[in-house]
Amino acid sequence: AQIAAITQSSGDLILNVDSDTTIAPDVVSKLAHKMRDPTVGAAMGQLKASNRGDTWLTRLIDMEYWLACNEERAAQARFGAVMCCCGPCAMYRRSAMLLLLEQYETQLYRGRPSDFGEDRHLTILMLSAGFRTEYVPSAIAATVVPDTMGVYLRQQLRWARSTFRDTLLALPVLPGLDRYLTLDAIGQNVGLLLLALSVVTGIGQLALTATVPWWTILVIGSMTLVRCSVVAYRARELRFLGFALHTLVNIFLLIPLKAYALCTLS
Repeated sequence: AQIAAITQSSGDLILNVDSDTTIAPDVVSKLAHKMRDPTVGAAMGQLKASNRGDTWLTRLIDMEYWLACNEERAAQARFGAVMCCCGPCAMYRRSAMLLLLEQYETQLYRGRPSDFGEDRHLTILMLSAGFRTEYVPSAIAATVVPDTMGVYLRQQLRWARSTFRDTLLALPVLPGLDRYLTLDAIGQNVGLLLLALSVVTGIGQLALTATVPWWTILVIGSMTLVRCSVVAYRARELRFLGFALHTLVNIFLLIPLKAYALCTLS
């Protein structure tokens, strides 16, 4: 559908909006203003959960989106390379997309078609072509997020496979970007590995010595408290203290899921 629209379009800019997403009236003008710089190939807006109040999970995901946009993407944009312009609301330069269309349409992984995680893949292609990618926090888009754990985990499985695949695709691009982006890529992957290692050693201690790994629990708990407190202060919203719940979801659900995703990339 994207490719059909791109090839039939005639404007200078292309706006991609998911079918379950509602954009604010000024999103187009704000993203277009950022695209006035000819070196920018893509720009994304800030995502929020339109169904935030439905369940505890949608509230948690809304906070997760805030962090992903206003910490991760905002930091990457400071150095001119948002690593994933999210599908629900992103604007692209049509001339750049036409140059990349064949690569985008024939995305393969180990010789097999790879047709999910298209937003991250397209962003990496933009960066590899020498364009900058940007984040515009004032361009607000509200999207429907999973309200049940089963749907959420299926979404996270797709995203994890996409992230792992396109991280490999991005490796040749990183040396040409600011060194912060290399640090960011290492930190996101090594941080997850260290957390997984801590959990496994803690479980091992409990199983082999019948003692509770209080030190591991204390360190992870302290880091969670500090992180949530900083975010609550930056966002000026106490609800972000509740994001501590995400640590439990991460440890007991997302880490095993990402390990499975890594083993089933094909």
